[in-house]
Amino acid sequence: MTDEPQRRPTPTLLEQMGGVSGLVASTIPIVVFVVVNTVAGLNAAIVASLGGAVVIAVWRLARREGIQPAVSGAIGVGISAFIAYRIGEAKGFFLYGIWASLVYAAAFAISLAVRWPLVGVIWHGLRGDGQGWRADKHVLRGYDLATAAWFVVFLARFVVQQWLYDTDRTDALGIARLAMGIPLTAVALTVTVWAARRAGRSPTAVRPQSAG
Repeated sequence: MTDEPQRRPTPTLLEQMGGVSGLVASTIPIVVFVVVNTVAGLNAAIVASLGGAVVIAVWRLARREGIQPAVSGAIGVGISAFIAYRIGEAKGFFLYGIWASLVYAAAFAISLAVRWPLVGVIWHGLRGDGQGWRADKHVLRGYDLATAAWFVVFLARFVVQQWLYDTDRTDALGIARLAMGIPLTAVALTVTVWAARRAGRSPTAVRPQSAG
C-alpha cells in the first residue's frame, strides 16, 4: 500500500467548456431572447435572457458542475444584453459574440503563424506537462490541424453573422448563432481529440509527473 495521493484525471477539453450540458445550457438564453423579442419586444427579451442566464448559473453551481462555465456564461449574456440595451436594437444582443469570434479567429491564426498552435498550448498547459511536444513534428502537425479547425469555425461565425448583422436580419442572426454553435464546436472538438490522442501515442510524448 502507499500513502501517495492519486493524481486526479486531467479534465478533458469538453469538461473545461462545461460539458455537453454546459454547451446546451449556453444556447438557452439565446433561444429565450429570440422568442421573447419576437413576442414582447426588446426590453422583455433582455430581462428574460438575463433571468434565464442567472437561473442556469445557479442550477449548474448547485449541481457542482463548475463555477467557471456558469459564471462566464452569465457574464457573456449580461454583456450581450447591455449592448442590445445601449444600441436599442435586438441585433445588438449578438454583437459581442460576433466580435469575440473575430478575436478568437485572430488568436488561432497568429498561433499558427508563429508555430505555437494554440490547441496544443492550451491542452498541454491544462495537463501541466510542458510544451516539449513542439519538438515532435508529427505531433505539431496534428495540433496545427486542430488549431486550423478552430480558426475556420470562428472565422465562419464572424463572416456569416456579421453579414446578417449588417443586413438587419435579426431573426436569421439568432438562428445562425444557434446553428453555428454546438454543431461546429463538435466538429472542432473531434479534430482536437484526434490531435491530443495522436500526441499521446507519440514516442516523445511528455507525461504529467505524479505527485510525491
